[in-house]
Amino acid sequence: MMAAPVDDLREEDPRSDQQLIAAINDGDADAFEVLYRRYRDWVANLAYRFTGDRELALDVLQETFLYFLRKFPGFILTAQLKTFLYPAVRNLSISARRKAGRFQSDEKELEQIETALTTEPDLDRGDTVAAALAALSNEHREVLLLRFVDGLSLAEIASVLGIPLGTVKSRLHNALGTLRRDPRTKQHFE
Repeated sequence: MMAAPVDDLREEDPRSDQQLIAAINDGDADAFEVLYRRYRDWVANLAYRFTGDRELALDVLQETFLYFLRKFPGFILTAQLKTFLYPAVRNLSISARRKAGRFQSDEKELEQIETALTTEPDLDRGDTVAAALAALSNEHREVLLLRFVDGLSLAEIASVLGIPLGTVKSRLHNALGTLRRDPRTKQHFE
């Protein structure tokens, strides 16, 4: 799932997210389609990060935009749309993963664990970076990905996660420090 550059989508419709939301509130269904195309890849990729499953990520994508659509008419955007959508994607992903986990057999889970333990990391694929990120706590990894993958500001991360700005700064500092010391990622900081 590769995200289309936002600039390409804006060329398609130059209206800002705020203008599109105002149009949706006025009954313009095409404006919702523009926002959907603008953010669908980001939502799907984020959902995949949480679920680790492409089918679940696509389900979360649908549920996220249904949730968003139900906010109309009368929705007022007070921050970036990513800041609004992130908690919905996160919560829907956690719920989807939990529901899917109820239906998996223990044998399948054991096979997955065994495969993960016996598979050699492929340095060309970046498995070492992924392994280093996986070694971080969920809180540290989440802040790191929001900042550097999703491009949210520290204040936006604090808002999205509902935590103080100082906590965001601390988690980011600790996550980067851990990656600087990790032999698998140390070279990225030199």
